[in-house]
Amino acid sequence: MSLQNGSNGTQHRVPAEIDYDDPRTTRFEKVRAAAREDGVEIVHYEPQFPPKGSRVERRLTRTVSSLFLLSGLFATAFVVIYIVWPWQWDPGDTWERFYTPLLGLTLGLSLLCIAIGVLSWGKKLLPREVSIQDRHDGGAPESDRRAVGTTLGYMVDELGVKRRPLLGLSLAAGLAPVAALAAAPLIGGLIKNPHANNQMFVTGWAPIKGADGSTRLVRLTREDGTPIRPADVSTGGQMTVFPGIPGGASNAHADSPTLLIHLRPDDAQVARANNLKGTGKDDLDRSGYMYGDFIAYSKICTHAGCPASLYEQQTNRLLCPCHQSQFLITDNAKPIFGPASRALPQLPLGVDEEGYLVAKSDFQATVGPDFWERP
Repeated sequence: MSLQNGSNGTQHRVPAEIDYDDPRTTRFEKVRAAAREDGVEIVHYEPQFPPKGSRVERRLTRTVSSLFLLSGLFATAFVVIYIVWPWQWDPGDTWERFYTPLLGLTLGLSLLCIAIGVLSWGKKLLPREVSIQDRHDGGAPESDRRAVGTTLGYMVDELGVKRRPLLGLSLAAGLAPVAALAAAPLIGGLIKNPHANNQMFVTGWAPIKGADGSTRLVRLTREDGTPIRPADVSTGGQMTVFPGIPGGASNAHADSPTLLIHLRPDDAQVARANNLKGTGKDDLDRSGYMYGDFIAYSKICTHAGCPASLYEQQTNRLLCPCHQSQFLITDNAKPIFGPASRALPQLPLGVDEEGYLVAKSDFQATVGPDFWERP
């Protein structure tokens, strides 16, 4: 490297010529010369610790390789748990409560092993270098292409993967399951049919089929399980109701809480008229969904699943307290304010032979927030 005066009196570096094809020139010398051609001076270079081929190096290599292999093992465990673990809630079964914690534990340990392995590799097995680069203008000369190629090849050698095949194999074996870990949620959603047994569309209000082929409609009940007659709700009043089945008010049927509203006569007439025209976003025929002046909607907000339970009698609006979505009860509970974009599902109402309110069928629209499989 020499200094040369420019036309304005300043000095700039002139790179020394080097023959990249000369076998007597070491790769490090080629890298240093290539760096100088790009205005980069390697001012400090400290060989790796421990020395190449030493016992300490072999021990560190085994340690880093073990970390990569452990990462792959935990990633494999994540995939297996995600696919085969019994995640569905079942009364009396406690295994499903470990599903999410085990996913978090295996994912965290997999990423932790990768992080420790990469840090150990860089800190213990790679050389230390300090370089200074000069600013320059203009495009890179043709010779830079060969210089970059030589530099990249030198970096691969410095990583030690060729000389330490165990590191390369363990890295490949460890990261392959991590890639599967990232793909598991996407592929897992295609393995199990979300519509199997109609599980995404059935709530506690679905009519109960008997062994003899008969069908029994589900009653509207209070939280304590007592059935409700129309006279139990005053005009303009509302009540949270649950399906009259075992566990109807428990988390086993958390998708079933419904708001029963006794509309004033004029408001009920408007609601019946709007039931015929729908919300404009679906083609459901809601004629016959009301019983007299009674109307019922799912209490689960279609935005984020919060309980939409603040009923304003004078305006016939139902407010969700979480994100302030508002639904107009007299117009198919369609959203008129806030982030919710879909109307609350309406429950068809009737009475049985004993005069208790019943659900004539299950909800005909999906309950709660929208999801990617919703038609």
